[in-house]
Amino acid sequence: MAGIARCVAQGSLEVLAGSRPLQQLSRWLDPENYERLQLRANLVRCINGSRTAGAGPSCALRQVVVRSARVCRIDDGVFEASVVAYDQKRVRAVALRIERRRGTWRVTALEIG
Repeated sequence: MAGIARCVAQGSLEVLAGSRPLQQLSRWLDPENYERLQLRANLVRCINGSRTAGAGPSCALRQVVVRSARVCRIDDGVFEASVVAYDQKRVRAVALRIERRRGTWRVTALEIG
């Protein structure tokens, strides 16, 4: 479970940084969290676009490094995880709830700090 938490957290932060397409996370995120991450990525892109308008090429994409992941079993088929990641600019916390639905694991809650 820690592997899923690490991958989804890293992928989500890379989506927000603009270095990964959101579609790559569709297998792991439930529809509600997929839409929320898409909205947040669009907002980040708009904010960053307005800051760099007319300033030439944008900054190089930052690499996300997962520092730690902790997983707690809540019930059969339900886990909660916390992940700490670093993107060379700041340290971020990610909280996830992972549930088994129809035979596959899905992230049903995703909070990025």
